[in-house]
Amino acid sequence: MNKRQRKRLLIFLIVPVLAAILFFTDDLLIRVITIALMVIYVAFIIFLRDSIRFDGKFSIETSDDIDSEYIPSPSHDTEESFTIVSKPNEIGVITAETYRRNFVKPPDTKLKPPDLREKFEEIAKEELPAGIGNDGKFAFALEKVLAVIKDAYSAHSALFFWYNKKKDKLSIERYVSVSNDISNRKFDIEDDILSKIVQKSEPELLSNISPTAEADVIRYYDKPQGIRSFVGVPLFYENNLIGILAMDSKMDDAFGIETIYSLGRFVRVITMIIQIFEEKHSDVISQNRLKALLNLIGPESDFESEEGVFNAIQASLKDLIEWDVFTFVYFKPVEKRFEVVKVVNNTTLKYIGQGLQVDLSSTIVGKAVATGLAVKIDEMTSENYKRFTKNEDLTLDGSFLAIPIVYSNQNFGVLCFESLKKSHYTNADIKFLQSAVNIIAYIIYSHSSQKLLRSLIALDLDTRALNAENFKQRLSEDLFKQYSVKAQGALALIKIDDFLEQESLFDGDPFPKVLEAVAESISEDLTPLTIFGRLDERIFAVHFFNTEPKAVYIWAEKLRVKVARKPVNVISRQNTYTISIGVATTTGRTNADEVLENAHLALQKAVEKGGNTVRNIN
Repeated sequence: MNKRQRKRLLIFLIVPVLAAILFFTDDLLIRVITIALMVIYVAFIIFLRDSIRFDGKFSIETSDDIDSEYIPSPSHDTEESFTIVSKPNEIGVITAETYRRNFVKPPDTKLKPPDLREKFEEIAKEELPAGIGNDGKFAFALEKVLAVIKDAYSAHSALFFWYNKKKDKLSIERYVSVSNDISNRKFDIEDDILSKIVQKSEPELLSNISPTAEADVIRYYDKPQGIRSFVGVPLFYENNLIGILAMDSKMDDAFGIETIYSLGRFVRVITMIIQIFEEKHSDVISQNRLKALLNLIGPESDFESEEGVFNAIQASLKDLIEWDVFTFVYFKPVEKRFEVVKVVNNTTLKYIGQGLQVDLSSTIVGKAVATGLAVKIDEMTSENYKRFTKNEDLTLDGSFLAIPIVYSNQNFGVLCFESLKKSHYTNADIKFLQSAVNIIAYIIYSHSSQKLLRSLIALDLDTRALNAENFKQRLSEDLFKQYSVKAQGALALIKIDDFLEQESLFDGDPFPKVLEAVAESISEDLTPLTIFGRLDERIFAVHFFNTEPKAVYIWAEKLRVKVARKPVNVISRQNTYTISIGVATTTGRTNADEVLENAHLALQKAVEKGGNTVRNIN
């Protein structure tokens, strides 16, 4: 404390001392004198202060505080003169050199945890759960949005509800809450706050919920939570109400009108996420469906047999539509009945088996066959529906879809899909399947037509030999003629020995070329008294009418040597292949099956010998 401040303090202390005298004395005279002194003293201080301010002659000595260079030296010149004090040339400005030096940086009071980066990366780079589809990815993103909403508004719970307009029910999709008492069930539309949002299609705000009314107003908890505030907004997609975004709090007036506007922005974000997932899901489905149809008509599909056709159709339908059970009902023209020929059950529940004959009356499949229209059941337990037979006992209670296979006014069967989910199949699915079934129907029609034509053709198209059925018929006729005229005869079975089927990128499977070469070698040595047929993929048969078995054996040996020495151009080079032959006599025999069995025994002995051998049996 300097001298000036000490003087001021001493002058000020006189006033409290005089005031204390007034407080402690009871003498009236002393009090009057004290008051007079206080008035005079205060007036003296005030008037003296004003005189010093305006007169300028009175000064307080502060030589100990002021530097000597600023004290003017006394002047003894009696001449009236004055001195002009010029303004300093230097201007008080902060320059670039003194800016950083004089700038006082505020102290850093923020605390930075040592694991800040690790925790941030853990949150920002959180991986999606393995094995989830588009629904799971959307739920993952929605949960993160709800977490942000809950933290931003210090809410007790943030929830998202789906609204099923057809069933008029609400269900919780995702929530982030402090409580573990969220009710995981579906809610009917009644008179609670969520139902009002659905009914009015507008936001709702409650700021002071009484404890007695909480259970009736807030129904998505299993027990009261002490909720005092609630806000909920509807979510629209393509002008349809599809959900509700809601928050609650245990504090009164926790939310306001501005909260509704903010939730509207979050609703817009969620609808954009739904749109993105919807477009992505549609693109993925379209790509999978296109790929499935291309695979169905691709070169790898086997349409040579009915089993191959059924397998190809079943494989393509895996990507055309989602199902838990697939059933293929096929019309068999010979038996003239609809029969279950393919069943794929991906559930652990009991289902029908293959070979079941379908009842066309009072069944879903029968309805599809009779009308030629698709039949869709959203909930199998809603009525006593029967799928295939009247006495079936199945426990699946999801949705069922039957698509008839119709081409050129012919019904070839019904494709049946069943899902454990209710209302799983949409009208868009039916429309697509009806278009896809046109391709499937044409494939089945082509296969049926080819099968019918092959049954009417006596020759094998690859070798021009009789097919197995016609060869057996001609063999029976020859045996009867041979027995009638008491002539001799023999049957030779020729089998192409197994070889390493070396496939090439350009030449493909070598077997067709080998088959053609062997069939040509056999045909060159035939006579008008022989019949030539193909019994199997690798087995040929030749019956010699009115020929001694010994002569047939010699013919077989010559054929074996001829084939073994004849090179075949396969895979850009020449290879040789061998055959095995079994010979059985047909003299005095009239049973074609017996003769064929004997010839097969002889052929088996030749094959067991290592191939490239001829064996006979009498």
